[in-house]
Amino acid sequence: YSDVKVGAALLTADGKIYTGCNVENASFGVTLCAERVAVAKAISDGIRDFKAIAVISSLRFITPCGICRQTLNEFAPEIEIVMEAEDGYTVQCLTDLLPASFGMRDKK
Repeated sequence: YSDVKVGAALLTADGKIYTGCNVENASFGVTLCAERVAVAKAISDGIRDFKAIAVISSLRFITPCGICRQTLNEFAPEIEIVMEAEDGYTVQCLTDLLPASFGMRDKK
């Protein structure tokens, strides 16, 4: 629908890689981003310990959206995010992209 293609590769702590692509829908609210597809595939295999995720798209540069950032934060607040840049790629920690994040794991 948007003609923007996005792919993600999620690296788990034990070295497995789970891939995902965006799955769009006419009702944009039910669209799945590549990052969440990769996370869901890992979760369905019982994996919840993530080290890094790479994101690439048909756009020049893309960062995970807010929903994807929150989803990643639930499992790996310190995850490294590898993103395409004009001169190659850039790596940022999720905490830099989602400062002062909300999390139920902090609940006492």
